[in-house]
Amino acid sequence: MNYLRHMSVFAKVVESGSISAAAESLNLSKSVVSQHLKVLEDELGVGLLKRTTRRQTLTPAGKDFFEKCQQMNQLATQAWDNARESQITPKGHIHITAPHALMGTIVAPAVGKLVAQYPEIQPTLSANDQRVDLLQSGIDLAVRVGESPTSNLKQRRIGQFRDVLCCAPHFKIEKNTAFEKCLYVANGWQKQKIIHHFERISQNTAIPESVLTIFSATRFTDSIHTALALIESGAGVGIVPEFIFREAAKKGTLKSAMVGYQLPQVAVYTMHAFNQTPPLLVKLCSDAIEEALQQESIYAKFL
Repeated sequence: MNYLRHMSVFAKVVESGSISAAAESLNLSKSVVSQHLKVLEDELGVGLLKRTTRRQTLTPAGKDFFEKCQQMNQLATQAWDNARESQITPKGHIHITAPHALMGTIVAPAVGKLVAQYPEIQPTLSANDQRVDLLQSGIDLAVRVGESPTSNLKQRRIGQFRDVLCCAPHFKIEKNTAFEKCLYVANGWQKQKIIHHFERISQNTAIPESVLTIFSATRFTDSIHTALALIESGAGVGIVPEFIFREAAKKGTLKSAMVGYQLPQVAVYTMHAFNQTPPLLVKLCSDAIEEALQQESIYAKFL
């Protein structure tokens, strides 16, 4: 790509009026500038400049070539300025993926507030409970539950939340039947055999400090929204994030199925495939999502 450099130097010589003036502007020696011109004319096989001790003039071929070199320099300058501006003023397209449970309640509202503040941001939000390939899918930022296996992706922990095993208020759990025999509604990312390890939060020391339950799922869904609808209708027990459970409990459509116990917190990470510092848009969206998740966690502590 050295010819692009030769073209740029040639344009500067014409604009400056002489090799000496161009060399001073480019902070190069006159011999280096002259060498650029010689290589360029040799490669093209045509003379571009007629030079005397007093003046220089463009040949017919040089005049047309100079116009194209000017256009090239203008495009390069515009590209440079646009790239720098994108790191100052948030604008442009960003593709974000997140699990269904986090997309509607955390990610979309956080990104929406950012877009309201910076209207030139153009987000594409994709809810997906599967871990898709970021590069192949053209995804700039992924929000995932749980740390991902070792990879070339950069990941950062942005918070955590807790799932709640719940059921509809009218759903009956028979006292003379093992709790694990309850009908279980599984999310798309869960398998048929589901193990939950509960920690005691009640002050009642008469109950065990922890409980291990093993369920066999009999209802399967492809998103948290479908799972929630099934659980609220009384189809079985299942887990939903605490921030979704909280709103449903307020409406009276859900109750905890394990009173006095809670599930461990799960960590949430943002991931991207940029080798160096991520673009401004990626950083802003990641920070906004982190703040929204932190606010939910703070609110949950006061329940």
